[in-house]
Amino acid sequence: MPSVMGLLEERERAARQRVEALQAELREAGAVSERFVIARETVGEVLAEPRGGEDVAPVVVAGERPVQVR
Repeated sequence: MPSVMGLLEERERAARQRVEALQAELREAGAVSERFVIARETVGEVLAEPRGGEDVAPVVVAGERPVQVR
C-alpha cells in the first residue's frame, strides 16, 4: 500500500503536469487571439480604403475598437 506522502507526491506531480498543459493551451489561445485581432484590423483597413477615387466612409462595427486607417 502506497504511503500518504507517496500519494501526495503523485497528486502534486499530476497537478504540475496539468498546470503546464493549461499554460501551453493559454499561450496558444493568446497567439490565436493576436492573429485574429491583426486579421480583423487588416480587413477594417482594406474596407476603409477608398475605391476607384470614391470617398468611402470607414466601416465601424458597434462595440469594436476603431481601426486606424493609414
